[in-house]
Amino acid sequence: MTGSGTAAVLGVIGGSGVYDIDGLENKRWVKVETPFGDPSDELLTGDLDGQTLVFLPRHGRGHRIPPSELNFRANIHALKQLGVTEILSVSAVGSLKEHLPPGTFVVIDQFIDRTFAREKSFFGTGLVAHVALGHPVCNRLGDLIEEALRELHVPHQRRGTYMVMEGPQFSTIAESELYRSWGCDVIGMTNMPEAKLAREAEICYATVAMVTDYDCWHTDHAHVTVDAVIKVVVANAGKARSLVSRLAPKIGVRDGTCVQGCHTALDNAIMTAPDRRDPAMLGKLDVIVKRALAG
Repeated sequence: MTGSGTAAVLGVIGGSGVYDIDGLENKRWVKVETPFGDPSDELLTGDLDGQTLVFLPRHGRGHRIPPSELNFRANIHALKQLGVTEILSVSAVGSLKEHLPPGTFVVIDQFIDRTFAREKSFFGTGLVAHVALGHPVCNRLGDLIEEALRELHVPHQRRGTYMVMEGPQFSTIAESELYRSWGCDVIGMTNMPEAKLAREAEICYATVAMVTDYDCWHTDHAHVTVDAVIKVVVANAGKARSLVSRLAPKIGVRDGTCVQGCHTALDNAIMTAPDRRDPAMLGKLDVIVKRALAG
């Protein structure tokens, strides 16, 4: 349950290179079972400067799972079970803007979800809910991330729109130009329905999109080599580790629930009448709905 007396727990979703943080103490890999199946991997828990951290390898250690086969519901549920109250999602993306070259970090504030082969909600027949998603990320958490990036002198942009495609193939040039015409800043394959599920789980969620290359629209960079991209990925992972280290002590200063309402997102969102709620669904979603139905 997230409430005024609940300590902040920072969850980090990203690649394995993010987890090798100097000073992380009491490290332990934990296997978590959820009503929605297995998450991508065991979760690494630990403490950094007094702040509890929980790391989830989004694609599993060794990058075993492609985007469309990720069990997003199990991943978010597992984080919720371990008490996570704020999530930093770290994702590699392609740039759709000339002024966002490889190595730039974008603190996302909007998404366009073009995925179509993924389960996108914890809720369903027997227990229906509609959460607000006009502002799909936590601006309070985004402000803390921006502050940390400034302190680290990491090139970044505070706001941007993340175009989430299904994959696993990359875009055609026509698709890339279409997304650019929509005003999108970056493109990737992983942050939806992750952000939607975090909102349903009443967890603050923010995305740092790490640019690895220009998408195929950029003719001057159309033939970038895998080696070149990997070099950027490795450099970005180092910056991401520094970001987590700098962000961790800032998370603990939260007093009470999120002022944006992330921690109370299910208030007035559950539509099914109490006498028509499926007991089996209530049991399955107990971790998700416990706070909202407590009264």
